[in-house]
Amino acid sequence: MTPFSNRITKLFAIDYPIIQAGMIWASGWELASTVSKAGGLGILGSGSMYPDVLREQIRKCKSATNRPFGVNVPLLYPDIDKHIQIILEEGVKIVFTSAGNPKTWTSVLKEKGVTVVHVVSSSKFAKKAEDSGCDAVVAEGFEAGGHNGREETTTMVLIPAVVEAVQIPVIAAGGIGNGRQMLAAMVLGAEGVQMGSRFVASKEASSHINFKNKVIDAQEGDTQLTLKQLTPVRLMKNKFFQDVQEAQQKGATPEELTTLLGRARAKKGMYEGDLEEGELEIGQVCALFDSILPAGEIVENVWKEFNEGLLNPVKKF
Repeated sequence: MTPFSNRITKLFAIDYPIIQAGMIWASGWELASTVSKAGGLGILGSGSMYPDVLREQIRKCKSATNRPFGVNVPLLYPDIDKHIQIILEEGVKIVFTSAGNPKTWTSVLKEKGVTVVHVVSSSKFAKKAEDSGCDAVVAEGFEAGGHNGREETTTMVLIPAVVEAVQIPVIAAGGIGNGRQMLAAMVLGAEGVQMGSRFVASKEASSHINFKNKVIDAQEGDTQLTLKQLTPVRLMKNKFFQDVQEAQQKGATPEELTTLLGRARAKKGMYEGDLEEGELEIGQVCALFDSILPAGEIVENVWKEFNEGLLNPVKKF
């Protein structure tokens, strides 16, 4: 496959502007290194890692590939100062931040030569990320799995709005799982795409096989945004989801919802494979998947479909 050149591929020194999202319980060193070796950008999802685990994962990723990779850091993580210190000590050069104020750590990272990208759900927050010194933003639409924006702005609307608002490169996310969707995002002004759900259903993802199978069996309407009283999150519908919905309908307080969530609910579902009592975070685009594939093959397929779409934009999937 012929390498592509734009501001995103140059920023990360990668061949194709395809980025694997740093998802909790799915994005370990095997997935990240495989995506990077395939020419995209693999990202470790540090949100589900204790500091010592993150250090181990970084070292394993460095041993597995000499290509660039990054770490996703949720800014609300309780031990974030330890995570940042480990990232700097281990010489990671690309960090994607999310779920918080980018001003907090961007300058610290950039002073050490780290490329910083922040995930946003609105053009207002994209501008704040740019003003904070971020090198690019991920504009993530309402369709995305996991934690989401309160505004419920879809990717089709969000991407051109963010592109208009900032001068730095924009990476599209939310509802993107194949090359034609990637092409649509780039026609709207994005210079790359970040995909999470498609890589959950990969052989190298650290998520449980029960969850992977549930993802590829999903149909349209099997996910929904919920828990807006706490932090909005898109979940697959299961017993736990129904328990949350019933609690909200009965007027549960944020404190009561927090108690219902308990601890390690996402780990129970996505990593341990409890499909009834676990929290199953996944995006709407999972309805288009029918197979669990090697991550390198996913990168190859997406890039092939993207180029086929350029030549024949009206061809069916």
